[in-house]
This record gives sequence, C-alpha cells and structure tokens, in this order.
Amino acid sequence: MQGMQRKVVQAVSYEVLALLVVAPVLVWVFGNSLLLSGLVALATSLIAVAWNMLFNAWFEAWEARQRQPRRTLQRRVLHALGFEVGLLLFTTPLLAYGLDISWWQALLSDLLLMLFYLVYAFFFQWGFDLLFGAPAATLGVPARIQPGR
Repeated sequence: MQGMQRKVVQAVSYEVLALLVVAPVLVWVFGNSLLLSGLVALATSLIAVAWNMLFNAWFEAWEARQRQPRRTLQRRVLHALGFEVGLLLFTTPLLAYGLDISWWQALLSDLLLMLFYLVYAFFFQWGFDLLFGAPAATLGVPARIQPGR
C-alpha cells in the first residue's frame, strides 16, 4: 500500500488506536465517564491533526523564505518544539475544562500525553510498516511506482 491510500489509512488508524488507549486511561486517572473522556480525547486528537497541518504549512512557508531552506538538525528541533508547545497551548485548556481538573493537573497530564505519543508513534509506525510494508520512499522507489504492481 502506497501513496494517498497509505497516508489516509495510517493517519486514521493511528488516531483511532490512540483513542482506544487514551480514553480509558483518562477514565481510570480522573474518574470521569468513558463518554466524557472519549470526547475530550477525540477533541484533542482533532486539534492535534488540525494544528499539525496548520503548523507545518506555516513552518514550511517560513523555511522557504530562509537563505538555506534545507532541514538541519537545529531546524528539526525548532520544528518539533514549536509544534509541541503550540499543541500544549491548545490542549491544556481543553483538558482542564473538559475533565474538570486544575490547570496544573491539565499541564502535567498534557506533558505525560506528549511522552506517551512519542513512544506510541515510534511503535505504531514500526508496526504499521511491518503490517503494510515500508513506504516506497524508504525502498528507493519513486512514489508513483508501487511495488507489487
């Protein structure tokens, strides 16, 4: 599986599986209903997806205006930190309000979720590649050419 189909399946399965893990953990930690915790988890997921698209568009536009628009280690760190800090600004208030917890609890919870997603993304991508094969770009195959066809 390659191209747009791969991207859609990857993104949807990534978010759905994460919701199936995060919502019950929120229930267990904060004692809210599964419905409420699931809605908060879904809202944070949707915010993360929207923020990812918006932030990447902004970052890539900024990057294109630089003297040297290539991705250095410093730029990758700036990109990751910018994305995560921005996401915290959106999701911490949602967690505080949605789960009826203090801002401090919401910030700590958000930071723990950030760590979870760091580990989760690593293992999810690994498993996804094992299940569906590596993307064409990592195989040295142009994206238009799909192995097995």
